[in-house]
Amino acid sequence: MMMRSLLVAVLCLGAAVAGAEGAGRSQAGEVASSAAQQPSPPDFVSVAKPLLGAVVNISSERRLGRDGDEAPSAPSPFSEPQGPEPPTSKGVALGSGFLVDGGGYVVTNAHVVDDSSKITVTLHDQRDFKARLVGRDARTDLALLKIDSDQSLPFVRWGDSDAAQVGQWILAIGNPFGLGGTVTAGIISATARDIGAGPYDSFLQTDASINRGNSGGPMFNMQGEVIGVNTAIFSPNGGSIGIGFAIPSSMAKSVVEQLRSSGEVRRGWLGVAIQPVTREIAESLALPNPQGALVADVTNGSPAAKAGVKVGDVILRYRGNPLDETHRLPRLVADSQIGSEAELLIWRNGRQQKLRVQIAQLRQQVARAQPSSEPGGTEQGVLGLAVAPLNMEMRNELGLDQNEKGVVVRGVLPNSEAADRGIAAGDVIQQVDQRSVASPAEFRQALERAQKARRTLVLLLIRHGDSRHFVPVPFAAQDSNAVPGGDDGRGG
Repeated sequence: MMMRSLLVAVLCLGAAVAGAEGAGRSQAGEVASSAAQQPSPPDFVSVAKPLLGAVVNISSERRLGRDGDEAPSAPSPFSEPQGPEPPTSKGVALGSGFLVDGGGYVVTNAHVVDDSSKITVTLHDQRDFKARLVGRDARTDLALLKIDSDQSLPFVRWGDSDAAQVGQWILAIGNPFGLGGTVTAGIISATARDIGAGPYDSFLQTDASINRGNSGGPMFNMQGEVIGVNTAIFSPNGGSIGIGFAIPSSMAKSVVEQLRSSGEVRRGWLGVAIQPVTREIAESLALPNPQGALVADVTNGSPAAKAGVKVGDVILRYRGNPLDETHRLPRLVADSQIGSEAELLIWRNGRQQKLRVQIAQLRQQVARAQPSSEPGGTEQGVLGLAVAPLNMEMRNELGLDQNEKGVVVRGVLPNSEAADRGIAAGDVIQQVDQRSVASPAEFRQALERAQKARRTLVLLLIRHGDSRHFVPVPFAAQDSNAVPGGDDGRGG
């Protein structure tokens, strides 16, 4: 009887185990089924394979200096100079590029072929071609090369970078560290990125692995279209850390077409130096929201000067396009037809105003806006700085035109509001709250007016070297009348 009970118990245990195993198998099947339904990582084979033949390696021999060093060229995180190699005494830079038609036109970065005495293009099948430079554009870091072949060459097509979205898969193909056709994958991390590389920054940012030698290589969407030209990386050590930048195809395509047709790029020109409108600047100008581009300088004789644009104006719209970001204005102006007329919506003296301007052509020699006839300003004692008259001796010392007006900063207190905003001795304050100041007395009066109006800050126009910019500076709590050494304006 006891044996029978034990047998029943064992059988029951076995049934329970079997039931548990059955349930486990059922659950495992459900998990496997669920996993099968989840999207798997993309397979890039079908996209990458037909593109490899159109991506090329570029070897650029550089002219060398007297001591065997490479001739100076634009710095870049991508170019991979191999340095002088005795006894040939040639410096070599390696980069990437891609064919945009079967006739042998190759797109790359301008810095890859800067100061080149010889350019060699190597195809994916290892054929070498001597290339000639059709044209280059330093402002966008793009160049167009031409190679001659007795047969049609593989090429890729441009895509629409404006349609690129954050999170979208992309492929980068290039020549990292001289290793030849290398494919990496990633996503679009950001669009319209401004990294301070130039006036037309609007980069696509990606986490695809991009390294030295990838310069000039293409960025593809999943349709195999070029939506960017890999150009820069952010890296503390020169290697990829997942932050790379590409010139968008919407810009690159236009530049390449102009280089191909004329060897140069023609751009519209307005003739202003601008800076962003911060909250403090907006407050000081009674502008409801921080928006637009603040005019810090106007070039004499420029389209802007002829149209009546003044230092201190805020350009809110260009041809109806809102300037939600300051850097958008140079791109819109550059794309404008030479000789065409454009309407500007500006903010001046607390209200909106419209101006019409005729766009001129940007000349290569125009590197920066020249001083206009309008003065500008900064501030003193309650701001943590001391000023002195801008006399003839000081003008000569600072290399200023004799007609320039303002007061010169003679000293700045450490840890003061002025010091925090980057104001330094030798800067010239030309305006306070958009009113010119020509002496320390006028400067002091302007500060007193702002304080009586219960203003919390003043807007100064400062000349630093050859450039001018607006600086909003808050008033400091006055627990002392001490100011740094310098003329307080009572004498001289």
